[in-house]
Amino acid sequence: MADPDLISEPNDYVLRAARGEVTPRPCVWVHRQAGRYMQEFRDVRTQHDFFTICRTPELACEVTLQPLRKIPYDAAIIFSDILVIPQALGMEVLMVKGEGPHFPSPLRTPEDIERLKLDADVARELSYVGEAIRLTRSKLGGRIPLLGFSGAPWTLMAYMIEGGGSKTLSKAKAWLYKYPGASKRLLEILEDAIVDYLWMQIESGAQMLEVFDTWAEYLSPVTFNEFVIPGLRRIASRVKSKCIEKGIAEIPMTLFAKGANQSLEALSRLQYNVLSIDWTIEPAEARRLTGGRVALQGNLDPCVLYGSNDTIHAETIRMLDSFGPGPLIANLGHGIYPDHSPDALAQYVRSIQSYSRRV
Repeated sequence: MADPDLISEPNDYVLRAARGEVTPRPCVWVHRQAGRYMQEFRDVRTQHDFFTICRTPELACEVTLQPLRKIPYDAAIIFSDILVIPQALGMEVLMVKGEGPHFPSPLRTPEDIERLKLDADVARELSYVGEAIRLTRSKLGGRIPLLGFSGAPWTLMAYMIEGGGSKTLSKAKAWLYKYPGASKRLLEILEDAIVDYLWMQIESGAQMLEVFDTWAEYLSPVTFNEFVIPGLRRIASRVKSKCIEKGIAEIPMTLFAKGANQSLEALSRLQYNVLSIDWTIEPAEARRLTGGRVALQGNLDPCVLYGSNDTIHAETIRMLDSFGPGPLIANLGHGIYPDHSPDALAQYVRSIQSYSRRV
């Protein structure tokens, strides 16, 4: 049964923009749309561990819907975490308060790859995400699209080797130079898991997918081209080929390779429908580099949301003007921060949805 408390006006603008259409007004959703910036989420977290929420479809659905009851976003994204894939492959991942994700036993040498559950049925292991998608689609009642997502191979590999966050990724990057063959093997293992996971989300009702390579910025262009782009290309190709094979409509896919602005032209030639960009590039330049081959998503600096309503409005309008008339899904250049005010997000969304496109 649809949730009667959702305030969103029915629209499919995000899907239309992803397919290359210019929508009547810019559409908007934001990375980390559900989470710690909302008191309602913090209330749930006082009662449940982070990964318990991810693994409990009713809880994942509830926190997915929480922001939509206050802010009229144009899409929902299922609440989960990119690190469920390493968990499905047999690695222990903890969410440590004040520190973030922690792997008690990270991969230290190529021999540690054999510790992974290489025969894991990832779709079955992560079926709770599929259940959350089905439940959330029902609660949305067709008002706005529901997005699924996954981490990308390099970002997942980096977490699995570093054991958590890092300012340098020196351990993970060392693998690329010391063990290039093993690194490519691990990336391919993750690629296979990601494709199975994304396909399960499609079968469960996800209407659009995003692949997050949030640690792309740590790699040189040469290393990124060698180790990352081939896998990203294959993920999109394999998912879309499976859509054709199964006779279903193509599911739009977004790629967010944070900090990989030097590779935007190459990324726009993969089979993704949308490229999400961070705040370190002007939207007009991203349009030029991508040559109209893809829709764009982004890219307000999240720190703008600490400003006044007037500042948020002015910076949002400047961003939208820079994107120009092409297909656009407005977003942030990264995720919402835990200390952001929901009122600031609401101002951002109002500014976007009231924007008169300058042609």
